[in-house]
Amino acid sequence: MVTPSTIRWMIAAGALLAVAVGGVVALESRAHTSNELLSGSFDPPRPAPPIDLQGSNGARLHLGDQHGKVVILEFGFTYCQAVCPVTLGHLTEVFRKLGDAARGVQVIFVTVDPKRDSPARLAEYLAAFDPSFLGATGTPDELAGVRAAYGVLAQEVASSDPGLGYQVNHSSSIYLIDRAGMLRALIPFGRPVDDIVHDIKLVLEL
Repeated sequence: MVTPSTIRWMIAAGALLAVAVGGVVALESRAHTSNELLSGSFDPPRPAPPIDLQGSNGARLHLGDQHGKVVILEFGFTYCQAVCPVTLGHLTEVFRKLGDAARGVQVIFVTVDPKRDSPARLAEYLAAFDPSFLGATGTPDELAGVRAAYGVLAQEVASSDPGLGYQVNHSSSIYLIDRAGMLRALIPFGRPVDDIVHDIKLVLEL
């Protein structure tokens, strides 16, 4: 079972690792008075590639069903020991800072590890961060197609932890999609929470 205490440990361990390899988690937040996105922007914005996968809520997950909401799209896996729990921890804090505005935002976490990430596993894992976060999985071919459409890389490699057997090295940026289904920003791993909040608020106002 993925417990809240386990998640807190994973976030802390991941943050320490990220600082050790480059200090990205400790980046200072920039001023938030700008009316421009602080993350990399899609200029011009372009339609987000469609997603049709199995959702962690037991229903089919179609990206088009989220029109009217801002979507934060992340690719990762539940056995990730560093990047994924840090990003999800940041997004949990983002939702706290957004307050009521978070109701207009949907996090979608697409697994890169379908062999281990069942819908039930995704639901349990994501609920430890925020019960509104949705997971998505599918066949290897379905997931490979989605990754190709978004330019996401994922490679299974041996893990240094014998208990895990393998891990998956994958792209770590997250995508920001507006209410009309247009790609607006690519947010790199380690972007400060306040910067993410700033960009989401801008996209919510579009």
